[in-house]
Amino acid sequence: MYKFIPMNSFTEENYLKAIYKLTEQTDSEVSTNSIAKKMSTKAATVTDMLKKLSLKKSIHYQKYQGVSLTTSGKKIAVNIIRKHRLWEFFLVKKLNFKWDQVHGIAEELEHIHSNELTEKLDRFLGFPKFDPHGDPIPDGDGKFHNTKSQLLEEAVLNKSYIITGVVDHSSSFLQYLDSAGIVLGKEIKVKERALYDKSLQAQLSGKKVFISNEVAKNILVSKK
Repeated sequence: MYKFIPMNSFTEENYLKAIYKLTEQTDSEVSTNSIAKKMSTKAATVTDMLKKLSLKKSIHYQKYQGVSLTTSGKKIAVNIIRKHRLWEFFLVKKLNFKWDQVHGIAEELEHIHSNELTEKLDRFLGFPKFDPHGDPIPDGDGKFHNTKSQLLEEAVLNKSYIITGVVDHSSSFLQYLDSAGIVLGKEIKVKERALYDKSLQAQLSGKKVFISNEVAKNILVSKK
């Protein structure tokens, strides 16, 4: 079973999660400035925290060089992500929250240090592989379900796709998608792409819709 070393500080866990997600985007070591931007704080504050995490053997860190997670640091980060996404699934599927309402609540619940609760929650929910936003939920061994998604802006014309996730998790974006009827699981087919602004004319479950490039680059789809 996937093990992790619990940490006393929620802030430390949030830093490890942020570093993990930044590493996913760059596939390399991440900078202090990028962490500061992600955490909405000052670089000096980040440096102080990185020193603490380094002493706890959660990260590899040397001043003026990039930061990467150790094996134990990665386990902590993945476990936090797992709990966050399981709680989001629970809140939407069992308590009828909307998908734009659950992120902040899950941010609090993800720090509950109980392996037994996490395992029972996973079992109760039927071992879901994806959260309400289409993000993969790591299993008890820390493994993510493989997905073959791509951005809607990259879709081939006249090919059928299924909407599988979103890049932007902000409440305003999710509310916009709801108002436009663009939800996970719907079939979409791009019919035209404007040369001027790359906006799309598409068929969404048989209905004609117009989608800006800003929206299209934040929607994930998979081939039908």
